[in-house]
Amino acid sequence: MNSHFIINDDVQRALKQNRPVVALESTVLTHGLPHPTNLALGRDMESAVLADGATPATIAVLRGSIRVGLSDDELAEIAQARAMKISRRDFAAAIAKKANGGTTVAGTMFAADKVGIKVFATGGIGGVHKEARFDISPDLQALASTQMIVVCAGAKSILDLPSTLEMLETNGVPVLGYSTDEFPAFFSRQSGFKTSARADSPQEVADFARAHWEIGMPSAILVCQPIAEKDEIPREEIDPVEEQASHEAQEKRIGGQALTPFLLQRVNELTNGKSMRANLSFLLNNARLAAQIAQAMSPAKGQGRAI
Repeated sequence: MNSHFIINDDVQRALKQNRPVVALESTVLTHGLPHPTNLALGRDMESAVLADGATPATIAVLRGSIRVGLSDDELAEIAQARAMKISRRDFAAAIAKKANGGTTVAGTMFAADKVGIKVFATGGIGGVHKEARFDISPDLQALASTQMIVVCAGAKSILDLPSTLEMLETNGVPVLGYSTDEFPAFFSRQSGFKTSARADSPQEVADFARAHWEIGMPSAILVCQPIAEKDEIPREEIDPVEEQASHEAQEKRIGGQALTPFLLQRVNELTNGKSMRANLSFLLNNARLAAQIAQAMSPAKGQGRAI
């Protein structure tokens, strides 16, 4: 086993027995939500995965080790830690410094793939930023090159959605609408853009993924589940708020890894916490759906492999 990875006993056991496992990211805990809301969410997401019959594997870096699956004490530690934001390029820096870190979509996909986890639940993927079109999230490259089912609420609506969808198409990433033909826009159920395909059950997603990978495609399957109607923020309400946050970011010259956390925090402030409540809603829904998809994947193909 690679000495930089520490796999939680429950996760290791589930992988060895080919039982369903769902990866969960940790930047939402370290950079997305304040304490103690972040810790409550982390626990609730793990409980949601367990309730639907899968083993949760929250991924983070603690004291320079890549942890796949956290104990409750470790979850509490990362929720309060001063942490790096870790995408794929940042693991070596965190290991060398023996630092703590929250893994992004791309970072989580890297670690999950290394241990053989095939299903991952997150909030929304990164993409092409409006503020600078050359500012493109590593999430898109990870999706292009990693065979994994990624359950999300679409791309973060603070992004340039048409350009993000174009890049997904260019990189051969199927975008499945879950019980919808329209690409969801994070806080909103509709974006005005279509998905490339549709699935109406976890089994349909599993069958689609198997077909995609069996013919040799290297990319992920992006499963986009709209936020629940009762929790959504309509586009006409959220768009002006996001435009204001974007304008403020440009005025302050905020970019790189700091841009997304700034935008999401500012949107939450401008909506008086409404966007955070929406975020909590779709994160839990995505965890539940991911567990159901992992169940559908598990009987036909085991998930585990040694590092």
